Amino acid sequence: MIKIKLIQENPVVGDISGNLAKAKEEIIIAKKNNVNLIIFSEMFLCGYPPEDLVLRSDFIKKIEDSIKELIKLTADISVIMGAPSKENDNILNSAYFLEKNEVKLIYSKQILPNYKEFDERRYFSPGKENKIIGFNGIKFGLSICEDIWSEDYVSNLVSEGAEAIINLSASPFTISKKTTREKMLSSYVNKHNVPIIYVNQVGGQDELVFDGSSMIFSPNDTQIFSLKSFKNDTKEIEITKKENLELNILDSQENDYDELEDIYNALVLGTKDYVDKNGFKGIIIGSSGGIDSALTATIAHDALGASRVNTVMMPFDYTADMSIEDAKELADNLSINHSVISIKEIYESFFNALKPSFENTETDKTEENLQSRCRGVTLMALSNKLGYLVLTTGNKSEAAVGYSTLYGDTAGGFSVLKDVSKTLVYELSKYRNLKNVVIPKRIIERAPSAELAPDQKDTDSLPDYSILDPIIEMYVEMDLSPNDIIAKGYKEEEVRRILRLIDLNEYKRRQVPIGIKISDRNFGKDRRYPITNGWKP
Repeated sequence: MIKIKLIQENPVVGDISGNLAKAKEEIIIAKKNNVNLIIFSEMFLCGYPPEDLVLRSDFIKKIEDSIKELIKLTADISVIMGAPSKENDNILNSAYFLEKNEVKLIYSKQILPNYKEFDERRYFSPGKENKIIGFNGIKFGLSICEDIWSEDYVSNLVSEGAEAIINLSASPFTISKKTTREKMLSSYVNKHNVPIIYVNQVGGQDELVFDGSSMIFSPNDTQIFSLKSFKNDTKEIEITKKENLELNILDSQENDYDELEDIYNALVLGTKDYVDKNGFKGIIIGSSGGIDSALTATIAHDALGASRVNTVMMPFDYTADMSIEDAKELADNLSINHSVISIKEIYESFFNALKPSFENTETDKTEENLQSRCRGVTLMALSNKLGYLVLTTGNKSEAAVGYSTLYGDTAGGFSVLKDVSKTLVYELSKYRNLKNVVIPKRIIERAPSAELAPDQKDTDSLPDYSILDPIIEMYVEMDLSPNDIIAKGYKEEEVRRILRLIDLNEYKRRQVPIGIKISDRNFGKDRRYPITNGWKP
């Protein structure tokens, strides 16, 4: 029998010393529990994705020195550690097998993803051969993340003698990926009759969130055991070799999550790690009394605690009394810091200074955008003075069609709802209120409005979100043509207007803060459309 421990941890990209310290601590604990083999996730030692850091020679040298430190701990325990390695002039994405105070084997990832958020071929050379570890009479085939998404790769490992497969992953969360992963790995186990040990990273890294959800698959009883999602977790398993390999998962418990819970937890973790890993003492949000800022503030509260969240209501002539009241009620419900700063004098100062230049022109969107920019300037001034990070509150629906003001409501450092459609904003708000009602009911029930003009509603400029959001999804995430979308029952004039707005507003999206990715295709690394672009679908 051998005892194996899976480490689902939250490494910090570039903090090699900090990640090494976490690894040492886990190894020491594992030794006390008589663990034979401890497994860390993909690129654990440097965090994932390290991007251009791996191009630095001093960075690679630090990795090599850290591996030497780990080797010293392996006299009586074996370690599988994800880290970059260097072979001649090539950098590889590797798994180190450390045993008896030496590097026994290095496996390097062979299938390098180069789509959506991944661009590993920019940094890494592919490994050239499969590697199988003989450990206490059991043959473990090694794989790293994308490798295991290839059925041919898995089949080859098994045909070469692997009795079990270990996969080190740094697989980011998307709404569909958890289910896809589980179905895929389960199908391999059923087909090849070999256990799979899948160890995934957890934590937020810029726009990516890694959900963990590490899994252990046992073919004997088709058991699937999952570690926690969006939390650090560890698990010990015992493997005994008889006629077949028998797995015993110690201290087993069920970890079931639904889709809205996963999305909400991803947004909370992504916000928490961006703020904490970058050293901000707190955040500040422009609270409008609307649904987007309410959900953003609630997520921030759940991520950071009440004392680190600050909201500011910035009323003007068109701000409804109920908006001021609802923003205050939200803050009271969350017990967060809240203040009110009128932008009337700020707006009038700007407007009076610009008045000579505006002479003989009609009032239009310029005056509306000026209000938004007054709020942006106010928030950024508070951020500079108080050291808080400004969280913007725009959602994916607005970003898609440009329903936002550059240097106004887009001003800030991080966008929590950047990849969340307006429809999903409402669903998440209702979901969060099931725990305890913090978002005032009136905020959820009111028709959305930017409140930049008298009696303004979002539907004055846009279709209803029940129509807009599916069209955005089909065009942005599924790459459907206008004719394909129209064929699904949407009005041609409306479809072509929305698609034109999406394409025209790429320049805006390039200038807004990064935000958390939850969909299969977000605005950012996933979708890279040229701004100067003559294509007309």
